[in-house]
Amino acid sequence: MNLILLAVHDIPSEHIAHLARLSSAARSEKIDEQTWRLCEAQQHDSLATFCFEHQIDYGFVAPGKTLADFGLVVMDMDSTLISIECIDEIADMQGLKPQVAAITEEAMRGEIDFSESLRRRVALLEGLDEIALQRVYDERLKLNPGAEVMMAALKANNIRTLLVSGGFLFFTERLKPRLGLDCTHANTLEILDGKLTGRVLGEILDAQGKAEWLVKLRDSLGLNPEQVIAMGDGANDLKMMAQAGVSIAYHAKPVVREKASYAFNFVGLDGLVRLLNHS
Repeated sequence: MNLILLAVHDIPSEHIAHLARLSSAARSEKIDEQTWRLCEAQQHDSLATFCFEHQIDYGFVAPGKTLADFGLVVMDMDSTLISIECIDEIADMQGLKPQVAAITEEAMRGEIDFSESLRRRVALLEGLDEIALQRVYDERLKLNPGAEVMMAALKANNIRTLLVSGGFLFFTERLKPRLGLDCTHANTLEILDGKLTGRVLGEILDAQGKAEWLVKLRDSLGLNPEQVIAMGDGANDLKMMAQAGVSIAYHAKPVVREKASYAFNFVGLDGLVRLLNHS
C-alpha cells in the first residue's frame, strides 16, 4: 500500500524520514510541500500518534486507486460540508444557542437518540420569525475549506453527489444549486404565519434514514459499496458510512474517527482529492 500524507502546512523533511522508517516504506515521493506519498508502506502502531501530534492526516491507499474508481459521494451537511451547525445558529437568534448546542453535542457524540434530540432542539425555536433562517444562510453559513475544490473534482470524474442531512431542507435546497449537488434530503421545519412552530414536519431523517438514502441512490445507479464514499462527523453518520466502501471522518467526534476508513482531522474537504488522486 502507499501511505499518503496530507497537511495544511509544509511537512518537514525530518517528519517524512521518520514516517518512512516507521512504515518501512520503499521510497518517499513529494507531491507538493503539503502532500507526500510513501511507497510500499506498512502500518505501524506509532503512526497515528506521531501524525496527530504533528497535525498530519494520512491514509493507506492501494497504488493506482483514484477518484475515477468511484461513482457516488454521500455527505453530511452540518460541520461536514459547511462549517456550522445550522440549528445552533438559528437558536442564537433566540438567545438559546448554549442550550441547543449542548443537546447537539450530546447527539453528535452518540449519547442521546438523534430524533429525540432534534425534537427537543426544534421545540426551543417555537415562535422564531422564519426570516432568521435566511439570516443564518446569508450571514453565518460558510462552506468548509476545500469544498468547492472537492466538488469540482467530483464533477470532473462524473461522480454523483448526495447531501443527506439531519438538518433542514431550507439550507440543503439552497446549497444544491450553489454547488451543483445531484440530490439532497433533509428535515422540514413547520412554519405557520411566518413563525416556526417548534415542530418538524413528517418523519425525522435520522441515522437510519441517511443510510437508506445512500443505499437507495447507490442501487439506482447500479453501484456496489466499493464505489461509494461517505463523509460525516457525528454519530448519526455512522450507519450511512457503514454502507460505503470508503468512509471519511471529517473533523469528527472520536466515535466516528475510530470507525472510518480515513480521518481528516486537519486538512479541508479537498483532502479527499489529494488522498485518492496521488496514490
